[in-house]
Amino acid sequence: MPELPEVETVRRGLQPHLEGSRIARAEARRPDLRWPLPPDLVQVLTGARVITLRRRAKYLLADLDRGTTLLLHLGMSGRMLVEGASQGDFHRDPAILPRHDHVVLTTGTGTRITFNDARRFGMVDLIREGQTHPLLASLGPEPFDAGFSPEYLRMIFAGRRAPVKQALLDQRIVAGLGNIYVSEALWRAGIDPRRAAGRIGQARIAALVGHVRDVLSDAIAAGGSSLRDHRQATGELGYFQHSFRVYDREGLPCARPGCAGRIRRIMQSGRSSFYCPLCQH
Repeated sequence: MPELPEVETVRRGLQPHLEGSRIARAEARRPDLRWPLPPDLVQVLTGARVITLRRRAKYLLADLDRGTTLLLHLGMSGRMLVEGASQGDFHRDPAILPRHDHVVLTTGTGTRITFNDARRFGMVDLIREGQTHPLLASLGPEPFDAGFSPEYLRMIFAGRRAPVKQALLDQRIVAGLGNIYVSEALWRAGIDPRRAAGRIGQARIAALVGHVRDVLSDAIAAGGSSLRDHRQATGELGYFQHSFRVYDREGLPCARPGCAGRIRRIMQSGRSSFYCPLCQH
């Protein structure tokens, strides 16, 4: 499932084509994805202007001039495709089948933005004016926000027996983190993913906050990680997977200079955790 860097990469790719543009035509080619589409989706979107395109955690949000916000989650295999763009033509990968085009927006300049989702685990919804969507209601601070500070994380971690890996994946604690980037940040910080969150000292928590931000920044700069389905809005692959230090590197030598360890994989809460048993403690 795309994590924060992949969703942010998609947002940045769509921004020049959607933000400030009017949606001349909207199509909903099926009644549902993971959940039913709003019955008035086409009516609300047609003719609306996109004021702002933003991201919250792993969600894309397009604020419309009608006081409504379009909410979208890519799910497991969702892709946003840009075709016939005024700022250079992008061409569809033949492997991306048109039968999986579920929501299509055509702007006034002729650019077509398509939500293609082969597995249909994605979702599209509308947030009405004055409402808070239940999927967003309990999210914690963004990793780049001032609210995600060493002091905040120390307070949240205090007394917690849960492993730090599990705590960082809790979207109520910090929004947008997923399995890949938590594994990478913990390796950079030298923290064992099994260590109880409440047993991490203040100095190491402060370092962890910095490493979380750094690994996310590095991944965004690389266009995210393309492991299975992720593509940028232009169709390009992300490249951060070539910079992994622990994720999906089971049995390989640790990349930390001077460390003789080999990467180990364990299961935590049904997910694979990758770490070095020698330099992460």
